[in-house]
Amino acid sequence: MKISFIKEPGGVFRAATDHDFEKTTKFKTGELYEADIKLTRNPKFLRKVMVFFRFCYSHWDGNKVHEYCSETEQLERFRKDLTILAGFYVQTVRIDGSIRTEAESLAFSSMSEERFQECYSALINAAMKHIFKTYDENTFNQLRSFF
Repeated sequence: MKISFIKEPGGVFRAATDHDFEKTTKFKTGELYEADIKLTRNPKFLRKVMVFFRFCYSHWDGNKVHEYCSETEQLERFRKDLTILAGFYVQTVRIDGSIRTEAESLAFSSMSEERFQECYSALINAAMKHIFKTYDENTFNQLRSFF
């Protein structure tokens, strides 16, 4: 399980997003857990990107499918699909000859900061094209606030 944390004063680690917080509820108080800690992107920018994904997800017409899977799983799939639509993906050929398309990882270790900035800009363009086909001025202003 992968969870992003932010270090706060006093050595306390806090879940970086609501999505990550939900994952921590599976841990039992008083139990010992081991973690492999890695430095990631600027946490403020990472939060901004996650808020962007959640904003887009909340406007997506297909977000009413929770009877088939959890909102957390659906949001994760949405994030990957929007990343693919933005043009940041890897394709491989399966044994049966079909093409598998997977979203590139946005992790600090997987993508340079410059490439991440390009990806972020492309994500906004993909959202405008595929999610916000028709929108009002308020929605447009909210999208612009993510720049």
